[in-house]
Amino acid sequence: MSTNAESTQTGATFFPIDAIAWVDERRLGDAPLELIEEGERLGARRKLLAAGECGFHSQYSVMPAGYEVPPHSHNHDELFIVLSGGCTMHGDGHKVNAHDSIAISAGSRYGFTCGPEGMTFVVVRRDRAQTSL
Repeated sequence: MSTNAESTQTGATFFPIDAIAWVDERRLGDAPLELIEEGERLGARRKLLAAGECGFHSQYSVMPAGYEVPPHSHNHDELFIVLSGGCTMHGDGHKVNAHDSIAISAGSRYGFTCGPEGMTFVVVRRDRAQTSL
C-alpha cells in the first residue's frame, strides 16, 4: 500500500494528497538520471498515489512554466489527465489544457513543453512503469 494511503471497510483506499510526500526521484530510480537532474533543477516533482490498489498505479505531478519533457516512452499504457495549466505536445503541436486527458499506448514516444502556467496532472497506469528516452 502507498505511504499515507487510507483504507476503509468498504474496500476503498483513499490517497489524501497533502499527506503524501514528494518522491525522492534518485532513490526511486525509475527514470533516467538526466531527467531526474533536470526536474530537480527546475522544480518538477511528483507524488506516488495508488501502488497496485485495485490494479492501479498513479501519480500526481507538478511542473513549472516552460518545463520541457523530452521525447520518451513507458512500458505500460497510461491515462494522462491535466488538472491545471497545460502543455504543447512535441511533434504535432497539439495543445492540451486543464481538464483534458490523453490515452497513451505503451511504447509510444511523446514529449511536451508546459505552458505559461506550468502544469499539474495525474497519470494512471495498470502497472508500475519504467521510463525510456
